[in-house]
Amino acid sequence: MTAILFLATALLWGGGALATALQAGPVAATVSVGYRMAAAGLLMLALGAATGTRLRLARADLPWVLLQGVLFFGLAFIAFYQATRLIPSGLAALVLSLSAVFAGLLGRVFLGTALTPQLWAGLGCGVLGLAIVFGGDLGAVAADGRSLTGFAWAALAALATAGGTILGARNQKRGIPIQAVMGWGALTGAAAAFAWSAAAGSAFAIDTSARYLGSLAYLAVAASCITFLMYFDLVRRIGPARTAYTLALVPVVALALSAGFEGLALGPGLLLGAAAILCGNVLVLRG
Repeated sequence: MTAILFLATALLWGGGALATALQAGPVAATVSVGYRMAAAGLLMLALGAATGTRLRLARADLPWVLLQGVLFFGLAFIAFYQATRLIPSGLAALVLSLSAVFAGLLGRVFLGTALTPQLWAGLGCGVLGLAIVFGGDLGAVAADGRSLTGFAWAALAALATAGGTILGARNQKRGIPIQAVMGWGALTGAAAAFAWSAAAGSAFAIDTSARYLGSLAYLAVAASCITFLMYFDLVRRIGPARTAYTLALVPVVALALSAGFEGLALGPGLLLGAAAILCGNVLVLRG
């Protein structure tokens, strides 16, 4: 059962990158994020209420859960959605996977976590991997401004995810139930996305195509609610360190799907760079 949960978590999260790319269309990225997070948040709170989970947040925890919501469920997803509209979803997921490296650095700054030799080695592998990706077979893809902007959005998503992860570690240590953290955090992310949309003058439209609604349902239910529940069940079964290795598999799944459905060419440069980045992630997770 544990192996099934492990593989299913990686597959569902990896498929989320392609599903995010399928959201591209008449609906602004920020509005799509708002729809997804609102649905996921309400579903998680409903699940918590149905199972008798404590959903009320202590006053001392409220600002930290809200801040995690803004970063992890708001800014990170907005940036990732923007990235997948400019570059293949597999590449965006590959850059996003560097959040493990960024989390290690932020943990040092804000939590006083030691910078182990493995973490430094992981950082070096991550930087080397990005250099290979940019300088290898993807030179033609990354040369134009549109693609470079896409990579910048993906990097912002990785930073925001890392920040949200650090806050999540704090909230987890406080013993806040995952249904409460994800429910209120996702609703906060939805509010941030809708506020961004209003400030940008984006129309609150809805795409009624099967492609958009299907991908939205997948992202809200499978890639958010179900995956998070499986992830934290794995934490209970095998511990957080071993569970975190699912995050190293996500970009592998995303790259494979991007190659199959978006025509991403898996040339030697991309594969070598991806291998270096993934090695860096594993080193950071082990450290």
